[in-house]
Amino acid sequence: MDDYPLLNLFLTMMYVFLWVLWFFLLFKVVTDIFQDHSLNGWAKAAWLVFVILLPYVGVLVYLIARGRSMGRREAKQAEDREEAFRKYVRQAARPEDGPGPGGGHVSELAKLAELKDKGHLSQEEYDKAKAKLLV
Repeated sequence: MDDYPLLNLFLTMMYVFLWVLWFFLLFKVVTDIFQDHSLNGWAKAAWLVFVILLPYVGVLVYLIARGRSMGRREAKQAEDREEAFRKYVRQAARPEDGPGPGGGHVSELAKLAELKDKGHLSQEEYDKAKAKLLV
């Protein structure tokens, strides 16, 4: 370790960081090319060839030419994912349509089972009420 000065260690760490950052940026640009619905197939192929054959220039030109719309597309996708999540949560939290103010066959069946367990309903009464709910 004596042959490797501290400054060289910092420089090596910086190079590794920049190398990882470069690949992240390259993958981000390639992903954006494929996810952009405003580009047709030929335009996507042209951008992809440009980015692969001349990676540094291609990525730089792509960011200059389409960087702003890249950010808008990313924000729109985040909003769409958020809205889909909220819609799923509302749908999952909504009680089933059915009898009773609490709504839902599940809650009614739970109430019937509780009444039967407490002895307020006989097995026969429970079966009749359950059949009524499930029809």
